[in-house]
Amino acid sequence: MAEGTPSRIPISPIASEEEREQALRDYKVTIEYKHLKSHAPGGVYLIPAIDNLRSFFGIIFIRRGPYTNGIFKFQLKLPPKYNDVNMWPQITFSSYVYSPYVDEATGSLDLKSAYAKWDPSRHYLVTVLTYLKKIFYAKNFADAKANVAAKELAEKEPESFRKKIDACVRESQKNMYTNDPDSTAKFTEEQVSHRVLRDLLKHHIRNESQVTKQSVLAQIDKARKV
Repeated sequence: MAEGTPSRIPISPIASEEEREQALRDYKVTIEYKHLKSHAPGGVYLIPAIDNLRSFFGIIFIRRGPYTNGIFKFQLKLPPKYNDVNMWPQITFSSYVYSPYVDEATGSLDLKSAYAKWDPSRHYLVTVLTYLKKIFYAKNFADAKANVAAKELAEKEPESFRKKIDACVRESQKNMYTNDPDSTAKFTEEQVSHRVLRDLLKHHIRNESQVTKQSVLAQIDKARKV
């Protein structure tokens, strides 16, 4: 999911060559982000920071595989010269992720092992988000370098490895409502009025084709009185 796509970056006619190049890089970032609206991997959500074009907050929901029901938060940062050769994005998990592909101490996803050379003509934001999702479904960790201990445990003691994964999934669920103060992707606990509204909508509006603005507002008014 992609929200709040920034508008095109204006370029001053008297800007220096360096400023023009940077403005072009910035514009390419907005194009890539807009592309995510229809091409983001399923279950992966990315929202830009309020005050930084090159900083994003994300969440991935795992729907199957060993990390099923995990809810993992991360931050994606782009270097100033992103869209140049070998200017890798950086993904850091704020949720604890036990994986051979993630540095256990820093939460950093190892992208350089997957993309030894970053080629802006072939690699984009959707590329790294697809790779991010892929690590949660991996069955073979031969190419993993970020967490060697986890890799060895997966190879030698798969049951113990699975228990570690189960523990990190439970931790992700437990900390779902713990939000980074600066994050634009936040969870809030359900309020009674929200639950009542959902139940009212399910009960009174059974056919989606019959949904009207007036019918929804009527149920909202009822929920407010609870």
